[in-house]
Amino acid sequence: MPRKASRQALAALLCLVVAGAAQAQWKWRDARGNVQYSDMPPPPGVPEKDILQRPAAAARAIVVVPAGQAASAAASVPKPAASSPSKAEQDATARQKQDQDREAAKQKEEERRLAEQRRENCSRAQASLRDLQSGLRLTRTNDKGERVFMDDAQRQAEIERTRQIVTSECR
Repeated sequence: MPRKASRQALAALLCLVVAGAAQAQWKWRDARGNVQYSDMPPPPGVPEKDILQRPAAAARAIVVVPAGQAASAAASVPKPAASSPSKAEQDATARQKQDQDREAAKQKEEERRLAEQRRENCSRAQASLRDLQSGLRLTRTNDKGERVFMDDAQRQAEIERTRQIVTSECR
């Protein structure tokens, strides 16, 4: 008897498992009118009216059509949200964000360095302009290494060049 009882219990358990799996089945009518069964949802082209059964977990999407729009606009059912990203996708996203952060930090450092260089150029140009406009006699070194005094035309040309530098560097 115990053997017969265990067989009956096993058969009952098997029926429950099969019944549970049967509930997770899709049932729909294809384009030729044949009834199809599958554990996968029907192809995207199957109209809602031809889907005869869906698993309990697959709730029917409710589409709200704004007033004034045709009901055919509701026929395009939105896809359910994708499941949460996998560990590999999360790692890839994290690496991409780190790369972007590094690139942004590198760019910010470059901008800071350029701004510092521009400030330094500005202060040098302003000091040079003050010297040129002071009226003191200024000298330059020529190709032979000799000191040569600047005449008024050279001084005026150098003042104009220095003013342009001040304008471009001292923003």
